[in-house]
Amino acid sequence: MDRLRPPPAEGAPVNTANPATSSELLAAVASRELAGMRMVFAGIGLPTLAVSLADLTVAPGLEIVYESGVCGAHPSHLPETIADAVLITGAEAVLPMASLFGYVLQGGRIDVAFLGAAQIDRYGNLNSSVIGPWERPAVRLPGSGGAVEVMANAGEVFVVMRRHDPRSFVAELDFCTSPGPDRARADGGRPRGRGVTRVITDLGILSRAGDGAGEELTLTAVHPGVTAERVRAATGWDLKVADALATTAPPTDQELRLLREDIDPDRVYLR
Repeated sequence: MDRLRPPPAEGAPVNTANPATSSELLAAVASRELAGMRMVFAGIGLPTLAVSLADLTVAPGLEIVYESGVCGAHPSHLPETIADAVLITGAEAVLPMASLFGYVLQGGRIDVAFLGAAQIDRYGNLNSSVIGPWERPAVRLPGSGGAVEVMANAGEVFVVMRRHDPRSFVAELDFCTSPGPDRARADGGRPRGRGVTRVITDLGILSRAGDGAGEELTLTAVHPGVTAERVRAATGWDLKVADALATTAPPTDQELRLLREDIDPDRVYLR
């Protein structure tokens, strides 16, 4: 819990004339959590915004890795998919899938990885496969992809969720696509990493250190104007709240300018 990133330096200007959207808030807050990181496994969407912003602010020189095999990406503009050709130009390396997963990921070289999910439980286990019973699901989702390997081998995992509600934050997953360390070990797995340590949502930040068995996600920060009671009501289990609950700082003028003018001027992911 103690690694929750502090807000920008005291006195950093905050935009009031043109306030941040939810996407801009999520991207800024997620980017600050990457301070001190060296190699990040990024996904398309909000994670791309976050890592791009971190590279320009709190984590200069961040090496960004994509599931398509691109390592050390330096795109001239935002990629729209992990196979976007813009990722190739200027990249440090492009690896075959076997090398990416066998050498980079399973080799323990990823400090933090971003994963998405339709559902998450109190221990950071993720579902991206089905909503409803497996035999007759109400919704069939894309499934794991490389998420199982990412969860097991990245040093830690960040999840960014646009909506915090009881349908996504559930007491029991409809299906476990990506098990956290405890669940993986119970099934005979040998995970290397700490699993999900941060969940950044439109209401706040849930955290777990990932160092002890049975450790649950805890509400460690809320966004301005949000109460702990509101977050607990939007969560499908009895969410723990940190004694020293923090309030996230809104995006600064610099962060908003970088997001709007340099990183995503065409608003590919900003909404």
